Amino acid sequence: MIAFLKAIPFGALLAILVALFIGSGGATGGILNVHRVPVNFPEYGIVFSFYWSWMLFLGGTFLAFVFMLMMGD
Repeated sequence: MIAFLKAIPFGALLAILVALFIGSGGATGGILNVHRVPVNFPEYGIVFSFYWSWMLFLGGTFLAFVFMLMMGD
């Protein structure tokens, strides 16, 4: 369980980095379904967007989880 919780931030980082390169090129990545996610909080002056893919997140989290399990304690 702890290995899975440790793997989640690495999966998110991998998803953001890979989706950035795929999405900025104008592609969707096919089954990866890379899309732009807008984040708007105008009352705080926060308006930006980023590329995201749930499939990349799940795959990256699984990969990091397996690496965490292989490393052991």
